[in-house]
Amino acid sequence: MTISTPYYLIDEQKLLRNLEIIKQVRELSGAKSVLALKCFSTWSVFELMKQYMDGTTSSSLFEARLGYDKFGKETHAYCVGYSDEDVAAVSQFADKIIFNSISQLDRHYEQVKSAKLGLRVNPGMSYSHFDLADPARKHSRLGVVNKTELAKQLPRVSGFLFHYNCENDDFDGFAKQLDNLGDNYGDMLKQLQWISLGGGIYFTKEGYPVEKFSKKLADFARTYDVQIYLEPGESAITGCAELVTSVVDIVHNEVDIAIVDASVEAHMLDLLIYRLAAKVDTDSASVHTYTVAGRSCLAGDVFGTFKFPSKLEIGSEVRFADAAGYTMVKKNWFNGLQMPAIVVRRLDGQLEVVRKFGYEDFVKNLS
Repeated sequence: MTISTPYYLIDEQKLLRNLEIIKQVRELSGAKSVLALKCFSTWSVFELMKQYMDGTTSSSLFEARLGYDKFGKETHAYCVGYSDEDVAAVSQFADKIIFNSISQLDRHYEQVKSAKLGLRVNPGMSYSHFDLADPARKHSRLGVVNKTELAKQLPRVSGFLFHYNCENDDFDGFAKQLDNLGDNYGDMLKQLQWISLGGGIYFTKEGYPVEKFSKKLADFARTYDVQIYLEPGESAITGCAELVTSVVDIVHNEVDIAIVDASVEAHMLDLLIYRLAAKVDTDSASVHTYTVAGRSCLAGDVFGTFKFPSKLEIGSEVRFADAAGYTMVKKNWFNGLQMPAIVVRRLDGQLEVVRKFGYEDFVKNLS
């Protein structure tokens, strides 16, 4: 099948590898996993994912509704700041409603007190490579800090959300932090039904000690008699997708620059935000160096500098790896550039073009 570039290609076989690990953790530890839709919400692969995961978690009303409509199973609704209308809507379908602050809980409690409620806690510790993504950064607005005030809310809530990790692949560090949660919040945890440890725990990384991780979770759950939830986003979908592009021009300005029919700004925005280079699979035979750039007007729209096994020409294909997490959820119409299609390679190897975007989509995105 010939598919016009650009397009995102999701490979269900590669996705399945992560899902099997999530299933293993559930079986060994009892911890449930709910997909973090803020990272990945391409629902054309939810039929596969929901066979291995327990539901979804969200950061807004619309995400929560998407999880309920397209994934089913458990629907956890969290938002940094709910409006009255948001809470009224989400209370109609969410299994758990998690508030970011005591003031939000106070404001909406009477409206939702019959539901399972939770509070986000800021434990004052975190694991993050970037201050921008650090939930425990100075003056963070994310979660309740005051333990005395938190304890007063126990009659009104059934669980706590601790989300303090970002791409944490250090098991020993994770274990110490979990012990710290027990030491600091243990008396309160024993009065709860559930806790969520949030996302950002990279337990599907190659070589991660899954059995030790699972035992740590199981021991913690047993000690405090709570149901643990994990919120994998990138851990669920890492390594399963590519952004497939074609070279539309090659220019030279001291170095060779290949311009492709996609854009970092529009189609892999997280790379620009965190000043990261894209990933391109190369091998020892790759000797031809090119800086690969997008075709938007932004001067810094650059994917990175890579080596290729042969010289690039107009029409050459360039595939950017690991293009699922925080890509499709952040894609935008900057410059009115052609939006990549969404293509899925199903488990049987068949390619399915599940969505194409055209001029009408661009027009309807505006007013």
